[in-house]
Amino acid sequence: MFIFNYATVIDPLLRDIRLYTPEFSGMKAGDRVLDVCCGTGDQVFHYSKRGIIAVGVDLSSNMLELAAKKRIKQGLGNASFQQANATNLPFKDGCFDYASASFGLHDKEIGTRNRLVSEMKRVVKKGGALVFIDFAVPLPKNLYGYLVRTREVLAGREHFRGFKDYIKRGGLDEILENHQLLEEKRECLKSGIILIVKAKETNASSLYLF
Repeated sequence: MFIFNYATVIDPLLRDIRLYTPEFSGMKAGDRVLDVCCGTGDQVFHYSKRGIIAVGVDLSSNMLELAAKKRIKQGLGNASFQQANATNLPFKDGCFDYASASFGLHDKEIGTRNRLVSEMKRVVKKGGALVFIDFAVPLPKNLYGYLVRTREVLAGREHFRGFKDYIKRGGLDEILENHQLLEEKRECLKSGIILIVKAKETNASSLYLF
């Protein structure tokens, strides 16, 4: 049921953001892009349609099965998927131009969240960029913010625990600071509930707070 709702309800709601992400990020045809926690693959497909060589990884075999069916139906040969844990990616250092995480951070506990971002940094080449799309902090005190909080409660106890920790720690701003990522640009979308950020690694050594 969750997968059905994700593919038929969530993906269509985020379509404009999926379309905008490669433009915002400066991705171009021929770039190699990794999307972690890719779910049903919608962001990967929007990369692929622009001529980007896109790879999606997710732990859920059910999600990836649906993504594979959609890939075949759309005939997107430059899109591929692998089942993998984003905290231990099966890729060599520096093999992607970009790595993106679209709503893949706010539901994780702090240790998992930090390891995931560390792996994104590892697989992106020098001069490449990380792109994060997730909830803005603080969430606006409007109907949209209320709906987000309600949805996160309904997603389950563990999911909501991660969400509360993400909000408490400051969301993407805390992640950028902890991982010594230099922000290049940001935008708030969807009436202020969603934040998209492009960032690059600084030259300083990183210290992570697990």
